[in-house]
Amino acid sequence: MEGFLISVVLLSMCSFGFTQGCRMDLQNNMDFPGSDVAQVYAADAKHCQQLCTDHPSCMFFAFIRPDWTQDNRHFYCYFKVTASGEPKIQTPIFGATSGYSLRSCTPELTEFPVYQNVDFLGADYKTLFAANYGDCQNVCTDDPFCQFFTFVNGEFTPASIRFKCHLKYSWTVPRPPVIAALANAVSGFSRSIQMLQPKFAEECERSLFPQVDIAGKNFEEVAAVSDKHCQVLCSAHPRCTYFSFTSESFRCHLKENPLEMVLKAQNGVTSGIPARGCQLDDTWVRTPVEGVDFRGEDIQYKKVDSAEACQKACDEDDKCQFYTYLTEQFNKRDYRRRCYLKRTITIPAPPKIVKLQNVVSGFSLTAVP
Repeated sequence: MEGFLISVVLLSMCSFGFTQGCRMDLQNNMDFPGSDVAQVYAADAKHCQQLCTDHPSCMFFAFIRPDWTQDNRHFYCYFKVTASGEPKIQTPIFGATSGYSLRSCTPELTEFPVYQNVDFLGADYKTLFAANYGDCQNVCTDDPFCQFFTFVNGEFTPASIRFKCHLKYSWTVPRPPVIAALANAVSGFSRSIQMLQPKFAEECERSLFPQVDIAGKNFEEVAAVSDKHCQVLCSAHPRCTYFSFTSESFRCHLKENPLEMVLKAQNGVTSGIPARGCQLDDTWVRTPVEGVDFRGEDIQYKKVDSAEACQKACDEDDKCQFYTYLTEQFNKRDYRRRCYLKRTITIPAPPKIVKLQNVVSGFSLTAVP
C-alpha cells in the first residue's frame, strides 16, 4: 500500500497546480531547487518542458544545461511539484533553466534542433553509414521505429567509425511501470489508446506457445498484463525477435536472436513471436483484469461505484492511458471505491545524454510532439 499512500500525497498537492494558466516562458540561469518527484535526461530546456508536460504529476521543472559548471549533471531534467503549484525557492544560478508544465496550454508543434557535440547514449537498434547528419536524420525519419539518432562526424576518433549513423528507439506505447497482484483491485487500459500503429486486415496466425520458455538472449524486461500484451510490446520494439511472458510475476522478457529459437517446456510461461504484417488480438486492451494493480503514475483519483464506471472515466479523460479501481471489498476502508487514473511518458526520451566531441544528435522529424 506504500505506493497508494505516496500517490495520494502527490495528488492532493497537484490538485491546485494543474489548474494554473498557460506559462510557456523559460527562465534562463534560474533554478527551482527542491520539490523533486523524478529526474530524466533531456536534450534541452524545451525538451525538458515537454517531458514535464507528459509526466503525470510534474508542475514545473529545472534543466541543467551543458554549460553548467558546478558539477557533471549536464542534461538533467528535474520534475517538481508543490501544493501551491509554485516553486518554494527561486535561485539565480548560471547553467540552469527552469519553467512550467504546458498542461494548461493549447498543444503546439515543437521542433527540436540537432545538437552538436551531444551523444544520445544507448537505445541503439540499428547502425549504418551516412554522408552527414542530415542524411542520418532523414533515415531516422523514414524508419517507423526510429525516435532519435546520433551521428559520428568526419573528425571523430577512432577514424574507423566516422560517418556512422546510430538509429535509436524509446518506448512510445503506454506501459504501466509495475504490474502486481492485489486483491480486490481491477485494472485496465483506456479503450481509446493505440498500442500498435498499423491496422492490418488479416489476423495473425498462431504465434503463441503456452507452457513454453525460450531461454536466454534477454535485452529488456518490462511489465505486461498478459502474454498477448507482451506480444504487442515485442512487436513494438525493433530489436525483439521473440519473447517469453511469466504470468506469476507479470514480466515480459524481450529477446533478440535472429539466428535460432530454442523452445523448452516451462509451466507458467508463454512464449511467442512478434507480429509481421498482421493484426494481433487486442481484446486484452478492452478487458479489465481482476486482482491486478497498475502501480504508480497517477494523474488523479475519484470515487466511483464500480470498475465499469472507472473504465468509463479513463476512456473519457484524454490524459488517461490506464487505471486501477479498488472495490468495495478492498482491505483498507479509506481506499475503497477509488478510481486511479494513470499515464506515463510516451514522447521520445533518450535514456542518457552526455557531451561528446564530433558527434551530432537529434530527433526523428515525425517523433517530436
